[in-house]
Amino acid sequence: MDVADFIQRIAAKLSGENLLAAGLLFATALICALIAYLRTAEKYSFAEFFEFTLPREVLTHPSARADLLFYITRKAIMPFLLIPAGVTFVVAVGYATNRVLGALFGIDQPILGEPGPVTVVVFTATMLLAYDLSYYLYHTAQHRYPFLWELHKVHHSAEVMVGITKDRVHPLDELMNRAWDGVIPGICFGIWSLLALNPVELTVFGLNVYIMRNILMMDFVRHTHFKISFGRLNTIILCPHWHQLHHSTAPEHYDKNFGLLFSFWDRVFGTLCIPKPNEDFKFGLVDRDVADYQSLSGLYVLPLKKMGRRIARQVRRLRGVPARSRSGA
Repeated sequence: MDVADFIQRIAAKLSGENLLAAGLLFATALICALIAYLRTAEKYSFAEFFEFTLPREVLTHPSARADLLFYITRKAIMPFLLIPAGVTFVVAVGYATNRVLGALFGIDQPILGEPGPVTVVVFTATMLLAYDLSYYLYHTAQHRYPFLWELHKVHHSAEVMVGITKDRVHPLDELMNRAWDGVIPGICFGIWSLLALNPVELTVFGLNVYIMRNILMMDFVRHTHFKISFGRLNTIILCPHWHQLHHSTAPEHYDKNFGLLFSFWDRVFGTLCIPKPNEDFKFGLVDRDVADYQSLSGLYVLPLKKMGRRIARQVRRLRGVPARSRSGA
């Protein structure tokens, strides 16, 4: 790759939409920091606000350093892993759904034709609900099934929250998540493709609705120490403080608040836990080897080793071979 190609790639990343989204993300984080500071500070000063927003004990914590190294290396290697985009799985499942249902019901042309404004709004709402339900179900499975939990522990191993903790996700976990995310949204998209010709999502100020969703759910902010609540909107939207409870090591908080954007899935399925106002949490894992997850090898390699051991034990169990003794381990 020559210099010109490199510059073109950087310029492509710095498109107007990406810059606007990044600007909104930064502004949201700054506003949330200011709100959280004004709610708790007894006296106000820029120095204290700076210390509140970027506390030294958080930034110098081994978990924060691990987050930064993991973020940099993950951004560097992800293009080489050739992990398909989530939309690839959605399109594949959507196409299969379209062909199967179209053949079953004899539909070869969209029933409603060109989508009008109402169709676009309804299509957008149903796709958002499909994506959110899909995330909730997979997130629940990550906590319930040991095989998936070994990967998801990478995310929960963070002992402090620094925003980019949101990207503390193992590449294999991301691949599996994207594949699963193609199922429910893909089926939904396939059904819609039988109803309307080339349905497109609603845009807000030129931004795709999914970018707006990421801003609304405050994925960056909810992986910080800012205790932001939405008041009455909490019954619909999962606020950052409620998600921070999900990362708590307290036993009463285990397997709670799995939602992404909407909080009503947790309410419907009985996994909602409402924290006390300004409640503090201790983050991380309770495993004996929790410190091993604060290095790159611990974040990339250790989960794969543990998964391998679980698979090996399961295979031995199926074959009727007794597990090896762990005495002296």
